[in-house]
Amino acid sequence: MIQTRLLRGRLLSFSQSPRLAGDAAHAYIEDGGLLISAGKIADIGPYAEVSARAPGLDCDDHRGKLILPGFIDTHIHYPQTRVIGSYGAQLLEWLQKYTFVEEQKFSDPAHAEHVSKFFLDELFRNGTTTAVVYCTVAPQSVEAFFTESEARGARMIAGKVMMDRNAPPALTDTPQRGYDESKALIARWHGRGRLEYAITPRFAITSTDAQLEAAGTLAKEHPDCYVQTHLSENHAEIALTKQLYPQARDYLDVYDRFGLVGPKSIFGHCIHLEPAEVETLAARNAVAAFCPTSNLFLGSGLFDLKRLDEAGVRSSLATDVGGGTSYSLLQTANEAYKVLQMRGQSWPALQAFYQLTLGNARALGLEAKIGALEIGHEADVVVLDSRGTAAMAHRMESIRDNLAEELFVLMMMGDDRAVSETYVAGVKAKA
Repeated sequence: MIQTRLLRGRLLSFSQSPRLAGDAAHAYIEDGGLLISAGKIADIGPYAEVSARAPGLDCDDHRGKLILPGFIDTHIHYPQTRVIGSYGAQLLEWLQKYTFVEEQKFSDPAHAEHVSKFFLDELFRNGTTTAVVYCTVAPQSVEAFFTESEARGARMIAGKVMMDRNAPPALTDTPQRGYDESKALIARWHGRGRLEYAITPRFAITSTDAQLEAAGTLAKEHPDCYVQTHLSENHAEIALTKQLYPQARDYLDVYDRFGLVGPKSIFGHCIHLEPAEVETLAARNAVAAFCPTSNLFLGSGLFDLKRLDEAGVRSSLATDVGGGTSYSLLQTANEAYKVLQMRGQSWPALQAFYQLTLGNARALGLEAKIGALEIGHEADVVVLDSRGTAAMAHRMESIRDNLAEELFVLMMMGDDRAVSETYVAGVKAKA
């Protein structure tokens, strides 16, 4: 039986970047109706009109609250849910001391299943409905994650990490095994329902030439798959990469020589980029994922959004749990604002919410499916309450009919308590 649902509330959606289109970038309906049928948006408009076209339907009444497209996270590690908030290390030490220890547990299918359930619960609690996810080197970790995502009807992108050096033996594969296991997972999961695969060499330090060549072969054989990895996060990481790849012009050139830089490539961090790297990212139409809470927590540095914008490099926003310290993209936007303040760059709230929705959808090439409240789009939706905590309600007493100010309160003070409900393919999903 086709499930039909009518939502009522204050509808907000973007069609362009506010930085480029100003107020014309967004559409807002104070008393709106959103009709969902068979997991997609079937009608949208003023509530009186939409409800008249769908008589007799009970409605989920969210009056006074904001209804937006579900948030999209472009870089996150689901095996690191028990690593988040680990004290006192920068990137390379943090990986060895905490992350690699925890990731070895994911060869156990039962553990991977348990963490997958927790992870998706936490995403939906925070209004995130799509994420680009790192699993571990164990294929079991990918199987568990995709199985749970499919059961919940979620649009997710994920992949098996490929590592053949500079990691514990239990976390390494070989170039051939990394290729074979990734290829089998692509055949099983990519394009199945709402699931897509990301070819995932962790980063240059943990892959030999032979493995990056295997990853590049996979990307050539499966051009509709994504590629995800890390780039220029930490000075020590960059120095070690240059030692391991002395023939490369720069860090990004390591990946580029193997055909791993393109419009479906997502590079986490991109903080300390050389001019040639910025030019290559722009020329290849690749994506730089801004991970502010992680960059601050690990002491990595400050992302330069203006530099990349002016160079024509596409960017996205991401939590990077567990180096990142919050599953909430509202809190991630909070930290992004502060990072950019330190750079002397402004980031208005409307621009932030564009990035969390349509902007990140565009970075993934999914803007025809998610990221906007439009007829025919998949019905991934978040309902936000700008009075979700006592402190927020108190602050909102001084704001009257100013959408930009209200959104700024949400991004500076909001977290999972400001998320009233999350719908995944039209089904209530907030735990």
